[in-house]
Amino acid sequence: MATLQERGGFRVLFYWHGKRLTIPLGKIPRSVAESKKAKIGELVSLLDKNNLALPAGVDILTFLTHDGKPPPANAAVPNADPISLGRLRDAYLKVHEGSLEKSTIDGIKLHFKHLVKTLGEGFPMVELSLTSLQEHADRRKLMKGIGGNVSSPTIKKELVSLRTTWNWANSNGWLKERFPSMRKVRLVKPEEKPHFQTMQEIERQILVGGLTDKQMRDLWDALYLQLHEVQELLEYVKAHALQPWVYPMFCFCAHTGARRSELVRALITDVDMEAGTVLIHEKKRAHDKRTTRRVPLTGFLAGVLKDWLQIHPGGASLFCQLSEVAHSKKRSPTTGHLGEQSRPTTQGDRQSTVTERERAAAGPVTKDEAHDHFKRTLAKSKWAIIRGWHVFRHSFISVCASRGIDQHLVDEWVGHQTEEQRRRYRHLYPSLQKEAIRTVFDAK
Repeated sequence: MATLQERGGFRVLFYWHGKRLTIPLGKIPRSVAESKKAKIGELVSLLDKNNLALPAGVDILTFLTHDGKPPPANAAVPNADPISLGRLRDAYLKVHEGSLEKSTIDGIKLHFKHLVKTLGEGFPMVELSLTSLQEHADRRKLMKGIGGNVSSPTIKKELVSLRTTWNWANSNGWLKERFPSMRKVRLVKPEEKPHFQTMQEIERQILVGGLTDKQMRDLWDALYLQLHEVQELLEYVKAHALQPWVYPMFCFCAHTGARRSELVRALITDVDMEAGTVLIHEKKRAHDKRTTRRVPLTGFLAGVLKDWLQIHPGGASLFCQLSEVAHSKKRSPTTGHLGEQSRPTTQGDRQSTVTERERAAAGPVTKDEAHDHFKRTLAKSKWAIIRGWHVFRHSFISVCASRGIDQHLVDEWVGHQTEEQRRRYRHLYPSLQKEAIRTVFDAK
């Protein structure tokens, strides 16, 4: 539905995906404006009902301005109505919604949410400058984030999303100028992340005192478990898991170093018992294609997965379940029960509307469900301090390093690419470090 408004000239107002948008018509006869409004309302209705689709690379305002026809290349963005931050965001997401990972799209949406807060939905992109970027950075660093004020890396990611979208619009002829240099944006230099440490090392630092809540969270994020601790934790999970897939997923993570997102993407066919390998589906190594890596299948993990596959509920995913999970509300096996005010008085009439609830098919475990059951399983144990699945990735690399496995093999198994990643993980157990230095200076 569209409405006509007159303010020194006519304009049409309408809603698109919950947002009110405006198309200026200028000083034209009311009869022409009414006709234009009716045409816009008809097109919006067709789009809402999926009876019409926006052409690739054309945003809603440009499409409606040209009466529902793809505009000429040189008229994609009318000079009288320069593209705004909100329009640029919507156009970019419309084109890339199906080609990018859902998590990437969600991240871009979140970044633009904060960009809109500081710059404004209608900010003209032709006016973007280094000053604009600096103003966004200065405002964001004063806002509250998780565990304190918004960090410089977070602000930088938001600016990168804006630059990526700008470059896409530039390639389509919407914007002519180059994106302002991000190197000149002044950001607070972030602290280096703590090196990975054992539980005992972290506890000693906390015991000394003087650490902020954020510093303690950062320390626990850098936790890795020693081999005997990994084995002890897995035994605890085996005895306390609430769902049958939880223990196999813990074991899979501990023996492959896979990320949580890689765990939930794993397929049954990725486990090759004969070849003794596990295929890991990546998403971080390359932006232009889907990549994989192979990790040797340990005998322990092979036995756990064989037992799990015997009771697997079905489907292609390695870790899946029926939709009724422990952290969901309990569902009655029947449905169709009437409310107290409307139900009949006799038992027979009450039961006439009741039917058996259809049993849900098996589906893959989601990232949120994996996180929920990770915390739920460890909640009442000494392992409750562990913050997430990534602790097993740290531990896998550390255990391999402590056994002297070649760095190139470890890189291949976990998908490391940069020297910064390798440097942060390049360590041995403290006991082995002490033994190594003693062989040099304490040798007799």
